[in-house]
Amino acid sequence: MFAAEYVNEKGLKFYNTIIDQLLENKITPIVTLYHWDLPQVLQEKFGGWQNISMVNYFNDFASLCFERFGNRVKHWITFNNPWSVAVEGYETGEHAPGLKLKGTGAYRAAHHIIKAHAKVWHTYDSQWRSKQNGLVGISLSGDWGEPVDITNSKDIEAAERYVQFYMGWFATPIFHGDYPQVMKDFIGRKSSQQGFRTSRLPAFSSQEKGYIKGTCDFLGVGHFTTRYITQKTSPPDRGSSYYTDRDLAELVDPRWPDPGSEWLYSVPWGFRRLLNFIKTQYGNPIIYITENGVSEKMMCTELCDDWRIQYYRDYINEMLKGK
Repeated sequence: MFAAEYVNEKGLKFYNTIIDQLLENKITPIVTLYHWDLPQVLQEKFGGWQNISMVNYFNDFASLCFERFGNRVKHWITFNNPWSVAVEGYETGEHAPGLKLKGTGAYRAAHHIIKAHAKVWHTYDSQWRSKQNGLVGISLSGDWGEPVDITNSKDIEAAERYVQFYMGWFATPIFHGDYPQVMKDFIGRKSSQQGFRTSRLPAFSSQEKGYIKGTCDFLGVGHFTTRYITQKTSPPDRGSSYYTDRDLAELVDPRWPDPGSEWLYSVPWGFRRLLNFIKTQYGNPIIYITENGVSEKMMCTELCDDWRIQYYRDYINEMLKGK
């Protein structure tokens, strides 16, 4: 546990007040422990999620939250969208801490995040669940990948890879104990071609696989959009990166409505397909939709939210079909 001087009592008081006000207003608090907010000192001193020591630091932090808030909070999300932490924090450098460790940084960060999630789940399970009767899950983001040509096996396999390298990267270890086989195959082969003696994708030991498997009481899903996917082989001499490891190309349909953000097109039917994928791949888990929404292209001075209303209506309808 933290030494007393490292606990910010003012911070705890702030969140205690929020939790109490939510409950007074009959709102169920669902608390996310980590939404990309690593203390700077842990990045500077240890290298952040590149370092295995983050697992214990995160577990200490989570334990404090369980101790102080768990009598009122019954839904805990360990990480929100760890894909962005790993890829955009340690591969492309778009997000904090802004590192560009291509081909290795994202995989190492994700490896430690998955271990941290599992440790926190076990800590809650062994020390707090019997007293607090809460649930611990994780929130994963995932766009749907649809084959460009549904009669072409290469496109079908590429679309499967797209989803497995995205949501499956985290969900498959947590539900089944290990990385998706296609990730192990493709990254291992590329690593070998590039002269690496071992795969750039870290491996879980058999003990770790057993420890990680099943550490999810519910799955949070963040979903926004869909891509058409086709096979595209990236030669190994182009260097190593998460994106080239997948051997695929992402396309959009020009008929899809333009939302004003280049990455976010309204494709409601992809939502239902992703939900069905989760149901069949991961044993029909309890799902909470934790992120969904759309940007607005028009500049408005008055209320003009028809586009956003339509997006929500279409996506909610597809969600209801997927039950």
